[in-house]
Amino acid sequence: MSYLRCISSLGFPEATLDELLALALRHRLDAVELRALETTVDLPQLFTHQHGTPAALAAKLRHAALPVWALGTSLRLLDGAEADFEKMLAWVPWAEALGVRWLRVFDGGKTGDAAELAHGAALAQRWQALRRQHGWQVDWMVETHDALVTTPALQRFLTAVPDAWILWDTHHTWKKGGEDPVATWRVLRERIVHVHVKDSISQPSARHPFTYVLPGTGEFPMAPLVAVLQAEHRGAVSLEWEKMWHPYLPPLDDALRVAAAKNWW
Repeated sequence: MSYLRCISSLGFPEATLDELLALALRHRLDAVELRALETTVDLPQLFTHQHGTPAALAAKLRHAALPVWALGTSLRLLDGAEADFEKMLAWVPWAEALGVRWLRVFDGGKTGDAAELAHGAALAQRWQALRRQHGWQVDWMVETHDALVTTPALQRFLTAVPDAWILWDTHHTWKKGGEDPVATWRVLRERIVHVHVKDSISQPSARHPFTYVLPGTGEFPMAPLVAVLQAEHRGAVSLEWEKMWHPYLPPLDDALRVAAAKNWW
């Protein structure tokens, strides 16, 4: 298998970092991405309270068996405010100390029109200028979540921000965008560095016109996607089990057991 198997901490939002790492190890995963821990998404504040400095947390994790692959900020690129950009910057010292390669930012936006793309391009240019100035190794990956869930929208975005990297939420481009995931991959694979996967059925839930279900028990066309990702993807594929936002979901531990039993990913 060429890609790393990963989990998002959204699936176990009450966990401590140690508990999350233990769960990932128990299921023989390769990495974790951090979005929520101990019921908060303000991880810079949590880490400061618990560890004081990025160096102290890095020392604690120096011999951890699994790497932290990505950190999930809340910045919305196409319509983010100045305060949101500043909050994003609070993640950088932690990412640098831990050797984390990627900071997730949302695409944001409503339409992906010229004004939103110009706003996103300006923020991206500002970010890259800061990276060069400070010599930061961490970079952004932009999640396909709101205005950029379809291939044409992403192509327009990449024209405006050609050096952007993509966190591809496969479920959103399939369910919201109506696209065949393999076809989407064929067009955008050169810019995709991280992949989110999940499964659902076409039955409304409290927040969506669909309902998330255990991996391999829904309608998402996972098998053909896995085949191309195994052959061509060199980053991580992460089960984004959104239990923090959808408490009806079973525990992440159950989702991982079912995924393994069905050889889902």
